[in-house]
Amino acid sequence: MGVEFLRPEWLPLVVLGAVPLLLGLWALSQRIRGLRALCEPRHLVRLFPSLGPRGRAGSLSGDDLIGWLRRRAVLRALFAGLGVVALVAAWLGPVKGFSLVPVQSQQVDIVVAVDTSRSMLVEDVSPNRLDRAKAEIGALLDVMQGERLALVGFAGSARDVTPLTRDLDTARYFLERMGPDDNRKGGTDIGAALNLALDRFEGDSGSNEAIILVTDGEDLTGEGLSAAERAADRGIEVHVLGMGTQLGGKIPDGGGGFIVDPDSSDRSEVISQLSPDSLQRIADVSGGIYLQAKGRVLPLEQLYERAILPMEGRDIIDGKERVPQDRFQWPLGLALLLLLLEASLMDTNARARQTAPRTSESEDTP
Repeated sequence: MGVEFLRPEWLPLVVLGAVPLLLGLWALSQRIRGLRALCEPRHLVRLFPSLGPRGRAGSLSGDDLIGWLRRRAVLRALFAGLGVVALVAAWLGPVKGFSLVPVQSQQVDIVVAVDTSRSMLVEDVSPNRLDRAKAEIGALLDVMQGERLALVGFAGSARDVTPLTRDLDTARYFLERMGPDDNRKGGTDIGAALNLALDRFEGDSGSNEAIILVTDGEDLTGEGLSAAERAADRGIEVHVLGMGTQLGGKIPDGGGGFIVDPDSSDRSEVISQLSPDSLQRIADVSGGIYLQAKGRVLPLEQLYERAILPMEGRDIIDGKERVPQDRFQWPLGLALLLLLLEASLMDTNARARQTAPRTSESEDTP
């Protein structure tokens, strides 16, 4: 595996290496031009005895001295330019190789129990109760932020649709295909739905678990309330979204007509009405929230913000993350070395000129 960069967008900054190189070459040309204007090359060694390599300054000709100055200045400019390039390379964040680090995250689990009984086809909410329920749950999926979700379908009995998963696209796929034809038994058994939802949870504490019950049914048997009490004992809140209206509507029979009441003498059609009181009690006994779909804008999205987001998730090890290994030390060390080499080639003339008057003064002192 080759070297990669964490900030490749800054790669054009390498052109900064040309700045000290060009400045050094320009300063060299100006210096040599100044020396040549001052005197002929053969007089340079006599006028500037401190120039040239130590121990050989007096043995060099003027042309040799200028050649030595040119080579040293080019080396200084080259070291400075390469040093800047190495500094830029360190800033780009070079990495080579990866290490696997466990990733810890907080997990909240939600089970959505969806009523798919035939009464959910009543059109007292648009387009009908079941399609409206799917739209509301879809809006919930759109705003979820990493929680796991499971789907449970129920009518006269309950069934698993999806297990707890973060794959919300798969959950959405199965949600869209839920319908009355999946039911093995007619009716509305809220207790069976809540008990199956409780079985889906893996934790011992309900502080990171919640149930959302979406139904139009009345808890006639009281089993739903009993199941909600068991959820409350485990610290799990049951939130309820009531589908439909109290005015109600006729139940389609799937053949273009409506279901009739077999017990009625006049074979009158059955009217399905929402009974919010029993659903409100289920929410209240578990500490949950009761909402009604009619007249509300995205109630499950509001429920998510009010009740799900504030929940404390359970700490879990959620796989491993590839963490790149930094290699910025390599170009940074090279940059320091190059800049030290450049500094070692700096002129010592200024120091020589500073010490020269002191030497002459000490010689004149009696």
